[in-house]
Amino acid sequence: MSQYWSPAVRELTPYVPGEQPREQLVKLNTNENPYPPAPGVGEALRGYATDHLRLYPDPTSAALREALAESFKVASSQVFVGNGSDEVLAFAFQAFFRHNAPLDVPTITYSFYPVYANLYSVELRKHPLTEQWEVDIDALAADTNRSGVIFANPNAPTGHAHPLSAIEALLKRVTDRVVLVDEAYVDFGAESAIALIDRYPNLLVTGTFSKSRSLAGLRLGYAVGPQELIDGLLRVKDSFNSYPVDSLASLVGIAALKDVEHFEACREHVITTRERTRQRLEALGFEVLPSKANFVLAQHPDYPGAQLFAGLRERGILVRHFNTADLNNFLRITIGTDDEMDSLIEALETLL
Repeated sequence: MSQYWSPAVRELTPYVPGEQPREQLVKLNTNENPYPPAPGVGEALRGYATDHLRLYPDPTSAALREALAESFKVASSQVFVGNGSDEVLAFAFQAFFRHNAPLDVPTITYSFYPVYANLYSVELRKHPLTEQWEVDIDALAADTNRSGVIFANPNAPTGHAHPLSAIEALLKRVTDRVVLVDEAYVDFGAESAIALIDRYPNLLVTGTFSKSRSLAGLRLGYAVGPQELIDGLLRVKDSFNSYPVDSLASLVGIAALKDVEHFEACREHVITTRERTRQRLEALGFEVLPSKANFVLAQHPDYPGAQLFAGLRERGILVRHFNTADLNNFLRITIGTDDEMDSLIEALETLL
């Protein structure tokens, strides 16, 4: 550690993203979409006048927010955008969860939450999943002294998603602080809580263009919620960087939103392939958790997860293995193309 680091930096444990290999592998480890973005994205890039890059982008990202608002049937004043949903989450932690009280969160969920909690000095109150590997909604709502509630729906890395009725039941019990529902994977079969924002003033929903819109390389995310919460995010953003989304990213995001037909076709293909993959994994003896995301979490009763991970890597297939006590035997497998999933199954057949 450097002598120049502040004490706060010394105490940080950074988030570790999935590997981005340089060699050619079947890449099923970071939940990227296996299909390209909408054709209009390429057209927007080819038609972009590079002279625009000398100018600062619109600090309000008005055109992109209006496009998202139209897509979600909300007002543009209820939409916030940032450089990926991770940046939006970071702003939310600063804006809503620094109340000198614990933040309620599932024990197993998106691993960036504890990183942000550490960075912004937010105490976490962790709640185990149920025996069915589901986020325990009742446990999240049980305590009264809290700084807020945050969870992913569908949850990562388990894939389970609560229906809208369960989210509303939580909101009826937690009214004093912000409830943040992270919907990075919602388009692969779950119900969005955006439908509830006009009825619950403390609900904030975050999302991303990285998964179902095939734009992980662009870094574009958003939040949807009551205007009071959006104003809180803007207050933090404008104290950090008044120009978070560049003009090219806004243009591409709008193009992706316009092509509804491409979006629907891609997500339906991923869902179909996911269910076929689940069935084939179960036929090989795997326990596969039910998933509403673009991945599955699976373990085999006779083979350690680390052994299977290494064996697949040797055969040119990269999946995600979490070296934690709760998940050590599991593999998280991103849903790729049909050919990629065929390669996965063939490799597992040889390993087993």
